[in-house]
Amino acid sequence: MLKGVLTVGGWTMASRVLGFARDMLIAAKLGAGPMADAFFVALKLPNLFRRLFGEGAFNAAFVPAFSGTLAVQGPKVAQQLAERMASIMTLWLSLLVVIGIITMPHLMTVLAPGFTDDPAKFALAVELTRITFPYLLLICLTALVSGVLNGLDRFAAAAAAPVFFNLLSMAALLVLTPYVATPAHALAWGVTASGAVQLGLVLWACARAGMALQFLKPPSLAPEVRQVLRRMVPGIIGAGVTQLNLAIDVIIASFLPAGAVSYLYYADRVGQLPLGVIGAAVGTAMLPLLSRQVRAGEHLSAHRTMNRAMEMSLLLCLPAAAGQAAAAWPIVSVLFQRGAFGAAEASATAAALSAYAIGLPAYVLVKIYAPGFFARGDTATPVKVGFAAVGLNLALNLVLTHWLLHVGVALATALSAWFNALMLGWLLNRRGQLILDRRLRRRIPRLLLAAALMGAAIWTLEGLLFPVAGPLRFAALAVLVGAGGVVYFAAAQLLGAVELREVRNLLRRRRKPAAAPSA
Repeated sequence: MLKGVLTVGGWTMASRVLGFARDMLIAAKLGAGPMADAFFVALKLPNLFRRLFGEGAFNAAFVPAFSGTLAVQGPKVAQQLAERMASIMTLWLSLLVVIGIITMPHLMTVLAPGFTDDPAKFALAVELTRITFPYLLLICLTALVSGVLNGLDRFAAAAAAPVFFNLLSMAALLVLTPYVATPAHALAWGVTASGAVQLGLVLWACARAGMALQFLKPPSLAPEVRQVLRRMVPGIIGAGVTQLNLAIDVIIASFLPAGAVSYLYYADRVGQLPLGVIGAAVGTAMLPLLSRQVRAGEHLSAHRTMNRAMEMSLLLCLPAAAGQAAAAWPIVSVLFQRGAFGAAEASATAAALSAYAIGLPAYVLVKIYAPGFFARGDTATPVKVGFAAVGLNLALNLVLTHWLLHVGVALATALSAWFNALMLGWLLNRRGQLILDRRLRRRIPRLLLAAALMGAAIWTLEGLLFPVAGPLRFAALAVLVGAGGVVYFAAAQLLGAVELREVRNLLRRRRKPAAAPSA
């Protein structure tokens, strides 16, 4: 599992770094005003449907079925399952895209009802979303092919595909802007073009892996396809519950003063870095492995997989959460404060980032706990927990935004994520599917203490480093992050929360197979 985690995490890190470069460019060109709000809503809608019909529900149902079919019946039958699912998804997602483009003004009144008070912003959001909506079809098919690659234990191409989203978005903003109505239009066209490139990349990688997929076969509801679809139904509802949380955030933010949607977007982008690098990487690599272990009846190995995934994730996400909370203003200021994005926008975004950071460990734990249900064919239980989390998020939003405005939206999201994680963990433990071993029980409080010491060190050092201005801010932020990392890992080692020698040995074992062929 470590090899898969490092592969996915490495490419995700590259994508996130490029994502920051893209967001820095967007902030400089669009700022955090009405045009930026309209673009971020246009990006949110296809992403919402992508997560609803693509990555979340589909992977939860398809990857275990594909991995099991591959192990028991061989690659030919597994390929047939993938092609049948591809044909069905192509057909009904194409229909969804056409309907969405035609009815976009009505969809926009639901997603961002606050925009109706500003006809120009509303019309721009509708126009931009019509441009980005085909991305939904392309990226959902990319998720399908990525699921095949993950089932084959080929993680690199699927993890590398999002790099092209960032590259093409930046290229479109720089090259197309003089030829279209606004910079936001250029970004929207870049989003759709990136979907086609990402799909082409994973199809090429799948063919190289010996499983060239054909999408245009007549759809077939074979028994194994019906099984995947049956499992997708509660998965879609479950993914819909999660996305409903995000939709609630956008709906409420659309009623707040101009810029609220943008502040939340920029803060979420920073917060998503460790979630993508750690949570998504561990969850992606863990699901096919855990599915095989459960199917083979290797219950002890399954418990060990869950424990080590939690340990690995907490080791990395706790300092990330502490660092984001303690250094929110320097991070946002250095990354985004330039051009149309001024000091007031930086302060508002930093406040949202601090609130999001509270929920970061919970987001990562959900990514780990969910495969514990999916690997056993249970996509229904997370739905029930998710509905409760949506209700809590809505209630907290209504209360907290009254006093905290957009920061209340971020804080409500973080608190409802903790509810989701704690409930999923409790249910797995109650079923005997998540039992914390002695090593993990011993290390968790020590990791928490090390993260707290790191946060205190960053907060103290920030006051010394950040009277600086100009290009020196980048160096100051690098020193702040580096010092925080040194404090954390030194404290973790001294407290017995981690054995750095053990991590080094794991990395050496990962490199040995790669060196063998050249011997």
